[in-house]
Amino acid sequence: MIILKTPEEMALMRHAGQILAECHRETGAMIKPGMTTMQINDFAEAFITKHGAEQVTKGYKGFPAATCASVNDVIAHGFPDHRPLQEGDIVKMDIVCKYKGWHADTCYTYAVGKLSPEAERLVRVTKECLDMCIPKAVPGNRMGDIMHVIQSHAEGAGFSVVRDLVGHGIGRSMHEEPTIVHAGKPGKGILLKEGMVFTIEPMINQGKLEMFIDFDGWTARTMDGSLSAQFEHTVAITKDGPMILTE
Repeated sequence: MIILKTPEEMALMRHAGQILAECHRETGAMIKPGMTTMQINDFAEAFITKHGAEQVTKGYKGFPAATCASVNDVIAHGFPDHRPLQEGDIVKMDIVCKYKGWHADTCYTYAVGKLSPEAERLVRVTKECLDMCIPKAVPGNRMGDIMHVIQSHAEGAGFSVVRDLVGHGIGRSMHEEPTIVHAGKPGKGILLKEGMVFTIEPMINQGKLEMFIDFDGWTARTMDGSLSAQFEHTVAITKDGPMILTE
């Protein structure tokens, strides 16, 4: 069942989203070669607590950290660690927080120093996929209208869209219905209604879309070892159009 949110509930989720947005702004300013993803994780956890919210991923089904830190060929759900980041790496920091019982979820892909032209293009196109699809998130459209934008833009650039990891509804729980595959056809999928809130989080691979899960049971990697990028926002459907809660 998809749980619709009231404007008051969306406002609390937006507050959570603004904490994450500011956390990402500060994170982006500090990432450089030689840093570790554990340092970034610890900063994010302290930032969330300082601003009156709660981290929610540490301990979730055994996940060990307050953020997901996914470097290069890791698509998602990577563990933060103490290995120094290298010039030219890309790192995806996926952060969730809860404010007064309401969740927000967002992910950015960061460049570590100067990227290769190929990596820079992947990151740019992935961000474009997210930015271009959100205007379709209006009452009366269908989920396929949103996801077709992602799929056509990514594949048109020669990249692939991960299907095995998905977006999701969000609210009082971190994961709610619906489950959202980031590919689709216009006019297909669930009908969008005012009050829906969900994450849009395209994961775009430089190579093929196939992936596998590491021995730790969490870390998702590209099957062919190619780079993967991701951007994510929590988006609310309102009568006035899409509201990005994490911007």
